Amino acid sequence: MLDGPDVSVVLGGGVTGRSEAWGFVRRFVGEWIGRPLQSEDGCSVDELRAAESDLGFELPAALWEGYALLGRRDDLTRQQDPLVPPAGLYVDDALGGVLVFRRENQDCASWAIPLAQIEEDDPPVVVESHQGWMPFLDRMSLAWVEMVLSESLFGHDTLYDACELPDALVPRLHARYARVELPDYAMWASEEDSPVRWYAAPGRLLRRDGLQDHCWVHARGCAVGDLEVIRADLPGSWVC
Repeated sequence: MLDGPDVSVVLGGGVTGRSEAWGFVRRFVGEWIGRPLQSEDGCSVDELRAAESDLGFELPAALWEGYALLGRRDDLTRQQDPLVPPAGLYVDDALGGVLVFRRENQDCASWAIPLAQIEEDDPPVVVESHQGWMPFLDRMSLAWVEMVLSESLFGHDTLYDACELPDALVPRLHARYARVELPDYAMWASEEDSPVRWYAAPGRLLRRDGLQDHCWVHARGCAVGDLEVIRADLPGSWVC
């Protein structure tokens, strides 16, 4: 399926605001996942208003809109590091207060919005792990795009693989795959695994965690043949 959808083309202009984020998500889900978003994939107005009532403040527009668009799609939000359902949103006292909306699957990390910026339409996101709290992405809309990409990456065992990529293979990565227009961001696990960068080619998607020798590359193909091409392009020690 080497003529499949190319994420680097779909995100060619980057994500400059909420409308670009939702446009990308819709197109990615339709072309890559093959199951377009439906109205029932989003959380209801009643759910979101109930969450606001429990919290005592309004949700930022970018958080509300993301939940309303895909908050019920488990394949896009709850494969690896699950999105918290609206009723489960809670405030942590860290950093003067943060609203936690996503948690790592073994509770090793949390993603949140600082309450000091909760009234912004598209506020920044921070991530917390054993290293403490750190900046993640400067807009919630970008965090939705990252979530959809990462959760989709890990969501299909037969189309996913990973390997440690030695420095000798990095030129092959750059020659065969285009950089996806997302900002660098921190990987919660360790400084060595940061920054995270995405790469793509038709039918193929890769996430590179870190820049040091033997950094990890996570890969997914649209079809089994696409994944085989990735392994041939980057002949490292693949896990599967």
